[in-house]
Amino acid sequence: MKNNIIPYRKDLKHLARKFRKDSTLSEVILWQEIKNKQILGFEFHRQVPMLDYIVDFYSHELLLVIEIDGITHTYEYAKEKDAKRQKRIEEYGVRFLRFDDIDVKNHMNQVVNDIQCWIENNRDRIS
Repeated sequence: MKNNIIPYRKDLKHLARKFRKDSTLSEVILWQEIKNKQILGFEFHRQVPMLDYIVDFYSHELLLVIEIDGITHTYEYAKEKDAKRQKRIEEYGVRFLRFDDIDVKNHMNQVVNDIQCWIENNRDRIS
């Protein structure tokens, strides 16, 4: 599979490393389910710099970002900021799956199922 790298600000690498060390509980829980190619053999990375941002999880092979939205993402200004960020990244052909923090904590089987379904339904766009 081709490794699709989205350009990013080099200064974000240090911040991404810090975020990996200071992961939220939901990020840790989801990471346990998707690391080591556990979902249909596809590789994901944590806290990946893209453009001027850092995304929670990214698969280069799938061109797929997975974001976990906590309580702060419910505020209107945060929704607008997230939408702008997502739109910029999507210009590179990247798709997004978003999950609520509470769903990751309480409904992990459904979250994993949703990710698997997305992959199965989008295999035709995976090069």
